[in-house]
Amino acid sequence: MRRYVLTGTPGAGKTSILHGLADLGHAVVEEAATAVIAEAQARGEDEPWTRASFIEEIVELQRRRQLAAAAANSVQVYDRSPVCAHALARYLGRPVPASLTAEIERITAEGIYEPQVFFVRNLGFCEPTSARRISFAESLEFEKVHEESYHAFGYELIDIPAADLARRVATVSAAISSHGP
Repeated sequence: MRRYVLTGTPGAGKTSILHGLADLGHAVVEEAATAVIAEAQARGEDEPWTRASFIEEIVELQRRRQLAAAAANSVQVYDRSPVCAHALARYLGRPVPASLTAEIERITAEGIYEPQVFFVRNLGFCEPTSARRISFAESLEFEKVHEESYHAFGYELIDIPAADLARRVATVSAAISSHGP
């Protein structure tokens, strides 16, 4: 089983790349944080990221999705990983929850994700959404924190530079294919 991670700054186009990879037949797993935010906002909670349990909810959903996808395909692509949740905790100035520490220990011990991570670079802007309320300058700081977190946990970043969507999808797909069956 090969599981690849797409990460990078908010608004860089990770989800669009993920959908493009799905269109090419790759098995993909959507980002957990966006789902946690959307569910809370549907219940009337405007800013769920301010809740103390926010990081833990992301970690739990990521874990459930990863385990549910475990036997589906020999290659999977994930929009973010628990290392991103670690970067989020750092960026928000929050302590890293024990559940996140345990999940990072699990994914490391079990070699869940490939050591090469696709780092999707910013597009020169950050479009706000109901789930993404961050300025472009803030997104660049968050991008830096993501890089630091992935390096700290021993991952190699494969740079996916700003380009049109088709080129970015082709770059990621070719890199996945070149790593063998």
